Amino acid sequence: MVEPTSQTSLDEALKIHRQAIDAIDSAVLRLLNERAVHAQDIGRIKGKEATYRPEREAQVLRRLQDENTGPLDNEAVALLYRQVMSACRSLEQQLRVAYLGPAGTFSEAAVLRHFGSFVDAQPCISLDEAVRSVEKGQNQYAVVPIENSTEGAVGRAHDLMLDTTLQICAEVKLRVQQNLISQASSFDAIRAVYSHPQSLAQCAQWLAQHLPSIECTPVGSNAEAARLASFDKNTAAIAGENAAALYRLNILAPHIEDMPNNTTRFWVLGKQSPNPSGNDMTSLVMSAPNKPGAVYRLLKPLEKHGVSMTRLESRPARTGLWEYFFFVDLEGHRDNPSVSAALNELGQLAPFLKVLGSYPTAVI
Repeated sequence: MVEPTSQTSLDEALKIHRQAIDAIDSAVLRLLNERAVHAQDIGRIKGKEATYRPEREAQVLRRLQDENTGPLDNEAVALLYRQVMSACRSLEQQLRVAYLGPAGTFSEAAVLRHFGSFVDAQPCISLDEAVRSVEKGQNQYAVVPIENSTEGAVGRAHDLMLDTTLQICAEVKLRVQQNLISQASSFDAIRAVYSHPQSLAQCAQWLAQHLPSIECTPVGSNAEAARLASFDKNTAAIAGENAAALYRLNILAPHIEDMPNNTTRFWVLGKQSPNPSGNDMTSLVMSAPNKPGAVYRLLKPLEKHGVSMTRLESRPARTGLWEYFFFVDLEGHRDNPSVSAALNELGQLAPFLKVLGSYPTAVI
């Protein structure tokens, strides 16, 4: 490292570093284009096969994170290389990905985090529309929120999984940072706050402490809240930074969520079934007979074959009083012998069993 001792030596040190950066940038550009050529060749070899292979992308990201020695942290490495893969993928085909709109929602942020910027993101008015658009072939994938670490499961997303033909291809975990945004420049001007019901719940303590007498109105999405706030300088919205930028609103208070690790988990739904990546999850839904100990007996095959269950969520079956479906996440791919054996036994015990997909765990 060059240690400058005067203005002249400072300028010389900066020049040396800038020249080195210029040379590195030129080398990186050349290598990125070499990578893009290989991606094009792979596309020609695969022909009509899917250009998006979630298991392969997960393996690439994990390998790079394992090799990373800093100073860039692993999250930065993943974000950078998702953009690289997105750009290379777009040379073969620009993917159309549906999400719960409008633009500026956390669902859109999840699309861009997972697929990168070189994607045709399609906002939909409901989760139903997003899922059906993929079933009909209008879009290739849908990104749907499935649970939040603070507020729990997204019920409608679970209900849709019961009858859709789509498979879970991947998962996305998005750190949800809520912000109070407005045309106003201070809290004193605020007379009303708009946001999605879950966001209002995630910021309940902050609102009670800082805006205790302000009316909070639930709306369909955070982006809709931001749009409404853009019309009236005496209102505010709780939303993400992307919504603030989209509607040109000031961030009056950043990161107002009550739980600092507030995270939303999304599923990527499509018509393909990923191969094992080496670090996978299998999700399923099943019913239990209305008998004492029924759920316990359904879980026995998991214990028998050493399969770890990471989530168990119940939803009303809507087929009768106090009947439920159980959504389960398992560690491992359904092609793994232990998971496969457990699923075979579950199929014999459960009145209803549907495997929703095996997919790589989120790379953060």
